[in-house]
Amino acid sequence: MQALSNSLKKDVALKNTAQVYGGDINHTFVLDTTAGKFFLKSNESAAADMFEKEFHGLELLRKANVISVPNPIVHGKTGRLIFLVLEYIERGEPLPDLWLQFAHGLSALHKQSQAAFGLNENNYIGSLPQQNDTCNSWSEFYTIQRIMPLMRTAFEQKKCSKEDIAGCEKLCSRFNTLFPAEAPSLLHGDLWSGNFIIGKKGLPVIYDPAVYYGHREMDIAMTLLFGGFDKRFYRYYNEIFPLEKNWEQRTQLCQLYPLLVHLILFGGHYYYSVMDVIKKYK
Repeated sequence: MQALSNSLKKDVALKNTAQVYGGDINHTFVLDTTAGKFFLKSNESAAADMFEKEFHGLELLRKANVISVPNPIVHGKTGRLIFLVLEYIERGEPLPDLWLQFAHGLSALHKQSQAAFGLNENNYIGSLPQQNDTCNSWSEFYTIQRIMPLMRTAFEQKKCSKEDIAGCEKLCSRFNTLFPAEAPSLLHGDLWSGNFIIGKKGLPVIYDPAVYYGHREMDIAMTLLFGGFDKRFYRYYNEIFPLEKNWEQRTQLCQLYPLLVHLILFGGHYYYSVMDVIKKYK
């Protein structure tokens, strides 16, 4: 409570704590305090700066001011435990135009740009480190900051072979012809349905980001990896900020990165999912 009190610049006392279940990585709680409700994430085994980088990512998304994200309040460390306190988002009932609002918000986020692909700091996707050194082209960034580092990690973990790496290198050599040229877009970076809720006002709220400036088809493909959103969202998005021709044919190519993340974190059948993508496009 001291860190929260210091951040809010007033004394805050805890009234009640309720643990929330559902995540794979962190312990999560709703804190009922004299200053209102807050959401707490904690971890004793993660990298010391994981929540600091998440804090920065949320700040960047909030600065864009185009789509709702929880306000990050304070992050810190006590002993081996790291923590992050966020605004608590109450769930609500969706407005009739929810998917139109989501399409407007995400397309506006994707119109936020900078000169190069990447970010001014590395961060994390889940608990896995995410490299963000800037590159002038998406094909270069996707190769050297995303795909090949994870393929090498998978090889070190004995989750793929040298032949698999060679096949992936061949695919990477074709990225400049497979992807249409676009300016870097500010991405949520891990935009699946588990990182999306409907807030109290009936509007979309996104959280748990892995931000960077990348090809916007990455966010769209991530939404489709585990079921996808309502079809109206994709129609509205394409009306507001049309994706390049044949974007659906590149969806699995964009999903290669999160599939590699899952291969490294969880192993198992994700190997076959990764290899299916490499074989399809190489």
